[in-house]
Amino acid sequence: MYPLLTINIGKLQRNLATLTTAVHGAGCSVMIVTKSFCADKRIVEMLLSNDSVDYLADSRIQNIQSYAGKGKKTVLLRLPQECEIPELVRYADISLNSETATLRLINEEATRQGKVHRVVLMIDLGDLREGLYFEDEEKIFNTVEQVLGMKHVEFYGLGTNLTCYGGVIPKKENLSILTGWADRIYEKFGVRPAMVSGGNSSSYYLIERGGLPAGINNLRLGESFVLGNETAYGGHIENTCADAVILEAQIIELRTKRSLPVGERGVDAFGEKKVIQDRGMIKRGILAIGRQDVDTDNIIPVDPKLTSSVPVPITSSWTLAPLRGIIR
Repeated sequence: MYPLLTINIGKLQRNLATLTTAVHGAGCSVMIVTKSFCADKRIVEMLLSNDSVDYLADSRIQNIQSYAGKGKKTVLLRLPQECEIPELVRYADISLNSETATLRLINEEATRQGKVHRVVLMIDLGDLREGLYFEDEEKIFNTVEQVLGMKHVEFYGLGTNLTCYGGVIPKKENLSILTGWADRIYEKFGVRPAMVSGGNSSSYYLIERGGLPAGINNLRLGESFVLGNETAYGGHIENTCADAVILEAQIIELRTKRSLPVGERGVDAFGEKKVIQDRGMIKRGILAIGRQDVDTDNIIPVDPKLTSSVPVPITSSWTLAPLRGIIR
């Protein structure tokens, strides 16, 4: 049945080996993000058996549940909802947080379950995603102080997200603000954060350039693992495979047609107005796949003679397309 995903575990292992060697060499632990492949059992089994993976992380608790208690520390990769706190404490060892009200609820639930739940406080360095804003000294210190006063919540570290909402590139300058906050918290409370998580695959390029600030000791890797991309500038990481995941779909129509639509044009079915290049008559194929299945703007044909758009024009024969640029 189609559409069909083919996942090459061997190529993923190669990606993992390249990344973990570099990240561990930079003094950082490795957190592999499982959400992009919905915690697929076979990929997770490979990760669980690999000693170079330090944490597994996901944004869905049901995915974390599938591998909780199987040998790796588990992390909820986003801020928890109030309604899911019982499952959070039950299945995740660590979660990312910023709201004191949520932290109090986690403490109450961890008390009921007889556990200690670790939290990483998120610091917003200007990308304007989640986190305590880096300039709000009073709020940051107050939040840390409240967590340190909780018996069943452990202040485990600090983290940040960049290139996720505002597209702000990780740099030595902004990540040094995060490590600076780790130092200030130690000076004020005598507690050194065990984890200072310096972002996702967009921070990897700093390792290649020798620009990752001292004090950053964790990276969260998703797209770089699955697709071999660093996501700050979209470059391919040397010695990784971009085609570990291949998407295959059947052609349901193949005809020679004009490349430019005929008639007055407005918006398309998705409310967008496209700029379409006139390339004369072309052979155009329609694949039985769409936006419900995949980010159609970010698939690249395996055959370099083919081009991809919506719909997909085909200049030779059948196409297989590796996913690219859609996983963080």
